[in-house]
Amino acid sequence: MNYRYRIYPNLAQEQSLFEWMDICRVAYNYGLREIKDWCNSRKCLVDRCSISHEYIMAADSPFPSEVKQLNALPNAKKVFPRLGELPSQVLQQAIKQLHRAWEGFHKIGHGFPRFKKFGQFKSLLFPQFAKNPVQGIHIDLPKLGLIPINLHRPIPNGFVVKQVRIINKANIWYADINIQCDVSVPNPMPHGHPIGVDVGLEKFLATSDGARVISPKFLKVMQSKLKLLQRRLSRKKKRSKNYEKQRIKVARLHHTIDNTRKDFHFKQAHALCDAGDMVFMEDLDYRTLAKGMLGKQMLDAGFGQFRTISKYVCWKRGKFFGEVSARGTSQECPECGAEVKKDLSVRVHHCLSCGYITDRDVTSGQVIRNKGIVLISTNGQLGIQNAYVDGLPGKGNSLSRSKSKTRKEATRKSKK
Repeated sequence: MNYRYRIYPNLAQEQSLFEWMDICRVAYNYGLREIKDWCNSRKCLVDRCSISHEYIMAADSPFPSEVKQLNALPNAKKVFPRLGELPSQVLQQAIKQLHRAWEGFHKIGHGFPRFKKFGQFKSLLFPQFAKNPVQGIHIDLPKLGLIPINLHRPIPNGFVVKQVRIINKANIWYADINIQCDVSVPNPMPHGHPIGVDVGLEKFLATSDGARVISPKFLKVMQSKLKLLQRRLSRKKKRSKNYEKQRIKVARLHHTIDNTRKDFHFKQAHALCDAGDMVFMEDLDYRTLAKGMLGKQMLDAGFGQFRTISKYVCWKRGKFFGEVSARGTSQECPECGAEVKKDLSVRVHHCLSCGYITDRDVTSGQVIRNKGIVLISTNGQLGIQNAYVDGLPGKGNSLSRSKSKTRKEATRKSKK
């Protein structure tokens, strides 16, 4: 697990950290330049050579791999003494970070790694420690010494510190401490009371139990102040001291909005775990929804981050978390399984087949819960299908909660 604490380096330590980040940035860019030169030397036009220039490199020259670039660092320190100012392992992590980006470009489909501009390298990683670096109210880092740390929550007993990442956000320094305990934690199994969660813009979430939470709209509340600060920033001369001061003010406000949103997400995730033992959400791709007409509101709500945090909190508290298909969750009756067509302007669910009336968002949460129950029952986990179906409302009218009807099945029956 990662615990984040705020640290307070003095002026000399702060200058050293900024200098180290710039050195890592230079090493990152140099390694990327080697990779791009090797790639450019292996390609040319089919029918002619380039008019401007050609990369001259031996045909048998190997690819500048991670191991090769790491082995070249000791000789590079003799030519560039600046590389020896920071701990060797911290410098090695910059090269490893480059090759993780290169692997992401090849295997995952990320974009080609890009050069880092001045000030874009915002973190340093200390990969290992011989002893616990946290000593009382200080953290001991190589070549930096003791740095005051706000240890707002102690490190649990039985955990050891594996890595420490120093991060600079909006001119605020943090230490991400990676702690580890050699225990086997099993994945939570389905048990207890299920809850379906439907998220939206009008209501941040609505559960199958009837709980509804209004969206706080974090960015909209601070938008007027942010607009004022950004207008003042646009009138400053770029790269001047006043420009830098105003830029930090804008970054601090964005940082405040981000922290407020994340705190709200954690509190709602814990509230869901308090209310039930199984949490089900839709498997929507919120990146696609963020590109639509309501993209600004979608990004302000942060539904993707909320789902990730809920999954982590459920794992930490021993609750089961599952994702179900989002298809038809707002057009299906949770009582009888009939299709109830309605557009976004209709906020009340009224089923003409069984007469069930309730809030539209709560209905979607109940459908998500039903789909989650069907999902875990069809997977054969603990044989809980009958146990949950007996306790669901409307079970006497229909068995649609134990087995949902797809649209294809409904249309086929109507045609017959």
